[in-house]
Amino acid sequence: MRARQIIAVLSLLLTVGLSPGCEGFFVDPVLTGVSVGPAGTIQTGNTVQMAAVGTYNDGSQKKLSSNVYWSSGSPNVATVSERGLVKGIAPGQSIITGSAETVSGSATVTVTIGGLTSIKVTSSDGFTNINYGSSEQFVATGTAGGEQFDITNTVTWSTNPRSIQDVSIDSNTGLLTTTSGSTDVVQFQVIATDPPTGISGSMNFTVRP
Repeated sequence: MRARQIIAVLSLLLTVGLSPGCEGFFVDPVLTGVSVGPAGTIQTGNTVQMAAVGTYNDGSQKKLSSNVYWSSGSPNVATVSERGLVKGIAPGQSIITGSAETVSGSATVTVTIGGLTSIKVTSSDGFTNINYGSSEQFVATGTAGGEQFDITNTVTWSTNPRSIQDVSIDSNTGLLTTTSGSTDVVQFQVIATDPPTGISGSMNFTVRP
């Protein structure tokens, strides 16, 4: 008789556990990963809406529309609102991160200058010449919408003439380096070019023995 009662109770529990709307015997899937996007390029002043998609331990995925904490690794380059709206502030790159529970994901947003009208090239210390064996850092300042931006790391650097003995420039950073040994005075242009628009600026520079 006791065995029948136990079976009856188990049957009742199984029936209740399988009833629609009852979650007593089911465990919610656990969030294991977050994908953030889109990664891409925007201009200063423009915006892009980021989205976060969660991956769960049961293999399912769904868009996380709430309870996501957004942050920008470089808010001076790009800001992000509490709803994931990214705005370009200045040229450069920023890692945008979306966090939910204990999991996070990120995407890199590149900001380029919008409405660029001109580029001014200067040396970081104001020098117009150096000796062989020395180096010089150049700076590119872009003008757009009446404002000026440091675009040193978003332009392409070169010299004119392009090839100069004992002189080279890093195309990404604008760092000019020279090697000692030459006895010739060399004069050339240092050029900064904005890849999207083709706008460039330059300055004359001299390397002496």
